[in-house]
Amino acid sequence: MRRFTTPPSLEEIVALADEALAWAAERLPERLAGILDGVHILVEEMPDDETVAELGLENPWDLTGLWRGEPMTQRSVAHPPTTPPAILLYRLPILAEWIETEVSLPALVRNVLIHEIAHQVGFSDAEIERLEREE
Repeated sequence: MRRFTTPPSLEEIVALADEALAWAAERLPERLAGILDGVHILVEEMPDDETVAELGLENPWDLTGLWRGEPMTQRSVAHPPTTPPAILLYRLPILAEWIETEVSLPALVRNVLIHEIAHQVGFSDAEIERLEREE
């Protein structure tokens, strides 16, 4: 597992996310791993004002990741999604959580991705926490 002593760039966060997706595809339950095909990973510094308002957040630093696209729980074969799904990772909030929690950065990025993916198939918070603890 990579160790970071300085804040990683956007590109390094993307590389960590790609590694996390590969990890997830091998280990997650089939109903989660199956939705990974075609998911794009995007990394931005911070959530924009529109996203913060849309989610009703008081503090943009609370948002480390976000699924964009139609939730898997609302899809049907009769109405395919109009845009490809994407997971947005927010670099600065992730780095702030990394510093506060001292969780390894690769594990933190993986946990953010798993959290966003699992919510799309209706996993409860308890089920997500169990998945996040799996190594």
